[in-house]
Amino acid sequence: MARAIMIQGTGSSVGKSLIVAGLCRAFAANGLAVRPFKPQNMSNNAAAADDGGEIGRAQAMQAMACRVDPVTDMNPVLLKPETDQKAQIILNGRRLCSAGAREYRDMRHRLLPAVLESLRRLAADADLVIVEGAGSPAEINLRKNDIANMGFARTSEIPVILLGDIDRGGVIAQIAGTKLVLGSGDAAAIKGFAVNKFRGDKSLFEDGYRQIEKLTGWRGLGIVPWFGEAGSLPSEDALEIESGGEGPLKVVCPVLPRIANFDDLDPLRLEPGVSLQMLRAGAPIPGDAGLVVLPGSKSTRSDLADLRRQGWDIDILAHARRGGHVLGICGGFQMLGREISDPGGIEGAPGTDAGLSLLDVATIMDPEKKVGRVRAKCSATSARMEAYEIHIGRTTGPDCERPLALVEDSGSYRPDGAMSASERIAGTYLHGLFASDQYRREFLARIGAPASNFAYGARIDAVLNALAKHVSEHLNLEAVFELSQKVR
Repeated sequence: MARAIMIQGTGSSVGKSLIVAGLCRAFAANGLAVRPFKPQNMSNNAAAADDGGEIGRAQAMQAMACRVDPVTDMNPVLLKPETDQKAQIILNGRRLCSAGAREYRDMRHRLLPAVLESLRRLAADADLVIVEGAGSPAEINLRKNDIANMGFARTSEIPVILLGDIDRGGVIAQIAGTKLVLGSGDAAAIKGFAVNKFRGDKSLFEDGYRQIEKLTGWRGLGIVPWFGEAGSLPSEDALEIESGGEGPLKVVCPVLPRIANFDDLDPLRLEPGVSLQMLRAGAPIPGDAGLVVLPGSKSTRSDLADLRRQGWDIDILAHARRGGHVLGICGGFQMLGREISDPGGIEGAPGTDAGLSLLDVATIMDPEKKVGRVRAKCSATSARMEAYEIHIGRTTGPDCERPLALVEDSGSYRPDGAMSASERIAGTYLHGLFASDQYRREFLARIGAPASNFAYGARIDAVLNALAKHVSEHLNLEAVFELSQKVR
């Protein structure tokens, strides 16, 4: 049975996911069979696992760091916010239900055994499991029903390393304050701490570092400097959505309130010939955009209404009239059609809304969710792609007779998506299609981007190697391994 160690944070966005990915690649490079694990995650940026379910994007990236395929046991509970008050509960990769915060709080007795079973299955084929917490253990008001931090760590008897973020300031108070509010048993489960995102001369913080050791009694395991290449790696936090690139082809993506799977755009942001603008509320779609991408959405009709409130529908229709290209992915594909109907109220109140009518298709929401990794080819050029599907809804109509892609399915091909007669407007249910170099190059060439030999997968692998080196140089990896305990 594997050993395990847990990385918890003093708050959200302190860099837990990144540090876990670095540790995964570093220990894997040393010959260990390493697996990532996050008991509970909250994100609309999901990934399809190898066994047909969905998990958080960060765990899929961490699996990549381990050089293994992602499986649902790496993230047994995934919460996908649908509204400010309600989230879809994904258990072992499959939709369980939708629940409000109070309802979810009372589900611990049902979820924790499933979480522990996932851990045991994962540990059976590993040497080391690196567990990532969620949020902060200092949220002691949530402790009673916790399965993400100390509730999980104490039940599974996995030691904890606490990570603080010096970049946001107050890291001494972050770490010492966490010790102050924790119960004695929870505080004893923390065996060490580390400071992340340091900029400047580390020697100037030596006294602060020793003060944390003195105030907490915990062992200091290192000070990790800011890792500048982190922006190249997929993120699952919508607050970290970034624009980027300085190429001549301007690609614009409106950032909708329930945006999902926004890392679909990451390869474009890194592509030398592209300038990607992730457009925030209040800004118009620029008239010189070459391509507008409507992204995935966890609540398609709600996001479509917000798109109209922003006036982006008017901008998109004007862009299309000028001969501009538009691509809709998943929920964005559904928005491009004539109408979206949700008679069962799967994503909100039952009803039907008019779409943008840029494609002659219509969508009906149904409770069956399609999740899986796929291989496909472009219907126009036969360029190969590897992608994944996570969606509800059936889209049909005349423009579906011109599919964007053909997906391998039991020895044959099934059509996916739709295109207008001009092929300037297109939609697809395939996420991650731009990560396939051949397809991305041919797609961009058709809309005027300069030729490029950029290889996305090779870039991500190189960044993970650099991250592993960075973490190895600044964290005491021997101590991290020594603090780990066998999974029971």
